[in-house]
Amino acid sequence: MNVPPGWPPGVPPAGAPGWVERAVGWLLDHCPAEFRRYAGLRKNPLALAWLAQRHLEGEIAVLRQAYRDVRVEVGPHVTPEALAEILIALEAEGLRLVADRRSAELLHEALAGKVFVPRL
Repeated sequence: MNVPPGWPPGVPPAGAPGWVERAVGWLLDHCPAEFRRYAGLRKNPLALAWLAQRHLEGEIAVLRQAYRDVRVEVGPHVTPEALAEILIALEAEGLRLVADRRSAELLHEALAGKVFVPRL
């Protein structure tokens, strides 16, 4: 069984025993905690993956806007060093979210039946 680059760590390859349950756990970990309340999301992993992608896309959009606004809205109220640290944190979080969105996309594809074939 093969996993493509960006496959979420800790989730076995699609088709392995227990992979769907681990995928659901990973997806729920990347959504608001309140999503755990809804049995319908656990019972429908494809829908959960679809929703997780959209949630992550929203987080990325908000973070990008914050990165654009932070210098003007926060910069005057903090030291230059603090602003630099904030920008570094926003950039790091943005990279993490983009990687997580890719992982959610791969899980969605696998749950929809896509088979990942290794490239030569």
